[in-house]
Amino acid sequence: MKTIIPEEFQIKETIDYKTYLVDGELKKWSGNTTQVFSTISSTEDYKPTLLGSIPDMGEPEAMDALNAATKAYGRGQGVWPTMHVKDRIGCMEAFVKKMETKREVIVKLLMWEIGKSLPDSQKEFDRTVEYIYDTIEDYKQLDRNAAKFQKHDGVYAHVKRGPLGVVLCLGPYNYPLNETFALLIPAIIMGNTAIFKPAKHGVLLITPLLEAFQSCFPKGVINILFGRGRAVAAPIMQTGKVDVLALIGNSKSANALQNQHPKSNRLRLVLGLEAKNPAIILPDADLDLTIDECIAGTLSFNGQRCTALKVVYVHEDIAEEFNKRFSKRVDELKFGNPWDDGAKLTPLPEPEKPAYIQGLIDDALLKGAKILNKKGGEHADNYIWPAVLYPVTKDMNVYQEEQFGPVIPIVPFKDIEEPLDDMAESNYGQQVSLFGKDVYALAPLIDSLVNLVCRVNLNSSCQRGPDVYPFTGRKDSAQATLSVHDALRSFSIRTFVAFKDNDLNTEIIEQLLDAKLSNFVSTDYIL
Repeated sequence: MKTIIPEEFQIKETIDYKTYLVDGELKKWSGNTTQVFSTISSTEDYKPTLLGSIPDMGEPEAMDALNAATKAYGRGQGVWPTMHVKDRIGCMEAFVKKMETKREVIVKLLMWEIGKSLPDSQKEFDRTVEYIYDTIEDYKQLDRNAAKFQKHDGVYAHVKRGPLGVVLCLGPYNYPLNETFALLIPAIIMGNTAIFKPAKHGVLLITPLLEAFQSCFPKGVINILFGRGRAVAAPIMQTGKVDVLALIGNSKSANALQNQHPKSNRLRLVLGLEAKNPAIILPDADLDLTIDECIAGTLSFNGQRCTALKVVYVHEDIAEEFNKRFSKRVDELKFGNPWDDGAKLTPLPEPEKPAYIQGLIDDALLKGAKILNKKGGEHADNYIWPAVLYPVTKDMNVYQEEQFGPVIPIVPFKDIEEPLDDMAESNYGQQVSLFGKDVYALAPLIDSLVNLVCRVNLNSSCQRGPDVYPFTGRKDSAQATLSVHDALRSFSIRTFVAFKDNDLNTEIIEQLLDAKLSNFVSTDYIL
């Protein structure tokens, strides 16, 4: 494909980033570095584009970051965990204002680093900023609700939410800004301190924000490292000083890190993991709407989303019609670079991904499936065209694995119990898309599905947003809940001051409130 790069999106110089943030200081790095490439080519003859380099850090830097976060938390006595809510909010407001000035460069890097389309890159940035503002507002409401005393059986209680301690935060490559900050922002604002390592892909786009983190928060509150998880995260976990593991990725990584912690019983987990979200298409489904939603569900960002539809169950009565129309629509999608107008399919950020997808296709064909669309499996230098595979059976790898890429397995069914049984047996339980119109068929299905997954999307593709709704999963798909409201609770614990109703205690509490000596015992709140 001829490479035409608009002036504003051209890479004119590499970003050789040699700075990291520890203990409130932007430190210079003089050690080994790792080059960062994009699978998008800048030349007529295809070759990956060198975007820059990042520090390749190890255990000494990891320990420095851990010590800084531990010191800043100060066993709960640090400046940050004891700070008044309005002051922590003030820090976060200052940060998000500085972040907004970096929109252009971060959107550009989202396109180059992970191949996300221009509209989706802009949406990711804007949605993240909105998430931060919504988190601030929800935290204000949380504080307002807690600005009171309760009384039961002669005992008063002043109940609020307190921080948990030191958080190790690891984000994913597919939403390196939005999903990472959906962990980091609520963790910090609740009074925790954090160590954050960006994902392998989508790492340079974090670098424009280090100065904002450094200038807006007290030292040690947020510490940002670069390098491989094995070299940086593992030593941190082995100390047992991490109170919360916040990770969006896969269960293999989560299990490996948990196992490094010597006291895993006291480790709080906030995990967004893999999923194999199914679509279930009933015989009376509106096919026009269903195909639109299934195209978006299976192939938005090339299917590289945990919420993507990764297996499609279609009733055998309508399978032929659905397959014909759906396959045609897949082949009509436009492939291009992220800034190309109307590009729905874009280069894959992982160089090895096309070969992996080809392996899934080959295995399925060997076991009896066919490729239904004409372009299915066609290779480009940095892409493989989505293959619509049918009929897919349980012994095929594409059925068993979370493909996280452009290949679509379609499974025919006759009895609705078939997909329900498969979902019950699955290791995953995040979401499902259910397509149909007959309320007598839908009602019992919905009642079953809500106990197998955490979100049933009626005649709609699976998705995370809006961010005010709970985002979680059953079984291997998640632990804890991430939404604006729930994330504040996931990164905190209820804590309170209690006292018996007598003259001495009443006098002490009145003096505390009048003198405003305590940030915790306070009925002040932010309007």
